[in-house]
Amino acid sequence: QLVESGGGSVQFGDSLRLSCAVSGRPSSTAAMGWFRQAPGKEREFAAAINANGGSTSYGDSVKGRFTISKDNTKNTLYLQMNSLKPEDTAVYFCAARRGVVLRTAEDDYDYWGQGTQVTVSS
Repeated sequence: QLVESGGGSVQFGDSLRLSCAVSGRPSSTAAMGWFRQAPGKEREFAAAINANGGSTSYGDSVKGRFTISKDNTKNTLYLQMNSLKPEDTAVYFCAARRGVVLRTAEDDYDYWGQGTQVTVSS
């Protein structure tokens, strides 16, 4: 089970940190990722991390502003979001896959959280 938290309403340029609590299996055995879906748009890849946290990948729209990390001792995935823009407004989903290698396609993920809303106003 994946449970996201940390979403909210912020201003342009603000920061937020999303968390995803993992239960049911150790997060150290799973590559994980963050995806987002804006109103009226398809879900898109934001960031991914391999099982041990040593390798990451980012979507072009968030590269340089967002940082994905995981604390396997706490079974928690994070997404630090800095310099937020109105176009970052979306529901953010945490996802996990059975494999240890990170992937950027949502079809490669097996488990999904319910999502947390992030709204950025100008």
